Amino acid sequence: MASQLPRIFSRRFCQPLAPLLKPASPILRNLRTKPAGRRTYATGESGPTPRPGQSPFKVWPFIAITLAGSGAYILMVRSRADMAPTTDLLKAPKKDTPVFSPENVTVLFVLGGPGAGKGTQCANLVRDYGFTHLSAGDLLRAEQEREGSEFGEMIKEYIRDGKIVPMEVTVQLLENAMTAQVEKDKSGKGKFLIDGFPRKMDQAIKFEETVCPSKFVLFFDCTEEEMQKRLLERGKTSGRADDNAESIMKRFKTFVETSMPVVDYFEKQGRVVKVIATQTPEAVYKETRGKLEQRLGKEF
Repeated sequence: MASQLPRIFSRRFCQPLAPLLKPASPILRNLRTKPAGRRTYATGESGPTPRPGQSPFKVWPFIAITLAGSGAYILMVRSRADMAPTTDLLKAPKKDTPVFSPENVTVLFVLGGPGAGKGTQCANLVRDYGFTHLSAGDLLRAEQEREGSEFGEMIKEYIRDGKIVPMEVTVQLLENAMTAQVEKDKSGKGKFLIDGFPRKMDQAIKFEETVCPSKFVLFFDCTEEEMQKRLLERGKTSGRADDNAESIMKRFKTFVETSMPVVDYFEKQGRVVKVIATQTPEAVYKETRGKLEQRLGKEF
């Protein structure tokens, strides 16, 4: 009996409402089933009705905008790179192997702090052994003064501030000078003292990978006090913009921080010949000749 009460209760109380629950007219059905108006997307189309818990916003428009902006930025950067200044003198195609073979071309890197006497000793070796002396600093100064050089002003600022000129410029100038010299030799050979180079590790690696592997570093070791005294004396007549007290201190700092790691790198490979450069020029040259003959033979 108790189980029938809900049925009876339901029939008696729901019957009066039956007329009100007749099927709606087609118009009313349409009104009931038509979803409420929703904000449209940028395309003018409304999106699907979101499921419960689903965000009504789509992510793809934002992704598209981000990708479009990134693409425009990349194109802008590439176009600016294509507009970078260059000259025929400094153009260089990408190379997978060095330009010169160490069998035909001998390269000695000559390093030492500013005022260590590198130029003086290189002149002696040129005179007695037929080396070609290439000073990275002289090449940069010549390029700085060359009429029409797009790098002249930049080189001038770097030298004045005691900073290192960008690697690509220096390496290309050295390669050009070496090529010109080797082309003069009927056998296509050459011996080069590259003075004041490499001053940074990236220069050393770039040169040996693209131009020519060196035999070793000829390092003139001199105290800072002695070098400063020599430079200040030289500055009285040299006319060089960097032979002044302020630039000298900057050059010392740069050499210790960037060039000494190069010497240490080659020394670990057993590729450094060290000469004490605080002696008189004559004594320094005597030591230099003796050590080079030990390393390269008397007919080097």
